[in-house]
Amino acid sequence: MSYLFNLKLLRRYPWVIPLLILLIVFGVYGWALQGLKVDFELLKTSWPYMTDFISRLFPPDLTVLDIAIKALIETVQMSIWGTSLGAILSLPIAVASATNIAPQWLRSLANLLQNAVRSVPSIILGLIFVAATGLGAPAGTLALAIYTIGYLAKFYQQAIEAVDSRSLESLQVIGASRLQITQYSILPQVLPLGLGYTLWMFEYNIRAASVLGVVGAGGIGFELKNYIDGFEYTKATTMMLVLLVVVTVIDSFSSQLRRRLDSM
Repeated sequence: MSYLFNLKLLRRYPWVIPLLILLIVFGVYGWALQGLKVDFELLKTSWPYMTDFISRLFPPDLTVLDIAIKALIETVQMSIWGTSLGAILSLPIAVASATNIAPQWLRSLANLLQNAVRSVPSIILGLIFVAATGLGAPAGTLALAIYTIGYLAKFYQQAIEAVDSRSLESLQVIGASRLQITQYSILPQVLPLGLGYTLWMFEYNIRAASVLGVVGAGGIGFELKNYIDGFEYTKATTMMLVLLVVVTVIDSFSSQLRRRLDSM
């Protein structure tokens, strides 16, 4: 009886639910802002310091352009190998995680592995492999590969779970094995979407590689950190501008390629 009464009440006042949702959203954001403990008075007086720091970044010192290009090439090489290794290792983990393929016990283990990898920051991975291989690109490449697994495995898993279930059922009816179902039904449907995810991860890894340079894992980030530590801000700006140009070009190219893959 009370359920019918509430239902009639909601029909009579349909604005109640949207209002409650709006109040909850405002409450969540207010709670989050309170936790940040933002000092707005400090922000008002910090503008001169911000503008002073930004002014030190210009004009770019183009005398280090050759160093920037060499470091950028190393960053791209790290991203190519890191993304490729991560993609290869992600595929079996994604298959083991998919609800429409793997049994429950295997899904639990594979999902636990994904969560464990994603919970480790890229900086920590960089430190681990710097300790293992020393400073330079090899450490950055291995860190990117492991970092890639945490995300591509999840993306691949979602793509696998989104395949047409009717094609899976038709193969199961004729007695196809799990391997045959994966080979002849899942992979053809997942491939375009998976390639798109991989290209996106490659773009992201170029940016992530610059962050890994902070811990000495090679690439343009290593040079960028050195210039900032030495207060050579105009040289650091050159590094950032070169990285911006390359990331923009790669983003444009991969976006066009992803559109073509989506239309397949």
